[in-house]
Amino acid sequence: MQALSLENIHFGYKSGDEPALDIGRLEIGSGERVALIGPSGAGKSTLLKLIDGRLRNWSGKAVVLGETISSRRTPGRTFSRKIGFVFQEFALIERQTVFENVRNGRLGHLSTARSVFGRLTPEDYKQILTAIEETGLQELMHRRADELSGGQRQRVAIARCLAQQPGMILADEPISNLDPVRAREILDLLVKVCELRQATLIITTHQPMLVRTYVDRIIALSEGSVILDEESSPASAAQVMAVYEEMADPLAAHNKPASV
Repeated sequence: MQALSLENIHFGYKSGDEPALDIGRLEIGSGERVALIGPSGAGKSTLLKLIDGRLRNWSGKAVVLGETISSRRTPGRTFSRKIGFVFQEFALIERQTVFENVRNGRLGHLSTARSVFGRLTPEDYKQILTAIEETGLQELMHRRADELSGGQRQRVAIARCLAQQPGMILADEPISNLDPVRAREILDLLVKVCELRQATLIITTHQPMLVRTYVDRIIALSEGSVILDEESSPASAAQVMAVYEEMADPLAAHNKPASV
């Protein structure tokens, strides 16, 4: 089963500009873990916006978790709650506690009245506490977000995402603000929870050599197009790094000595 199927996707932010996305065909299997790499402006974040239904006025066909999404209208709540998003800057409500921030992940499951008055069902409490336990936040549950370290805050963001019960997690540069030790902890956590929940994981990153051991596949974007799509393995590591370096600095990559 495919978690994502894209065909003939074209999108530009302004008429006449170079396309921000130009993808003939791209498929990602259910439960697969994929890293999207490429320099700033390559189209990584734009592609994530398309996948979760926030992008407008693109052409082509996009099927996400079995549902065809529209470029003209916002997806319904049923679709939106199936797509979890982990942001680079955490996107927490600073004055709320860990529990309250994770609770926000249940909003897509609540009726309007229950969301306004904060009325949770036993199932809501179960999913919130399960997400907190899976991310190791039990002892921090009543601490405010602005009292936490960067790694702890990203764990809260992941827990909030898990409270949605997503079938797909999109993580946009989730480790760029973390030191190497915390970055590996977050990657370990993302892989663990996706395996546990059989969720598809798509990570954008500028650190392909760090992330490659955590994913099944690496896809490189350049100017909105797929220029590399390889299984992540020791054999492909040199090719992945060479492609990334050439995208990041074409002139330096071209002038690199042949012995390097």
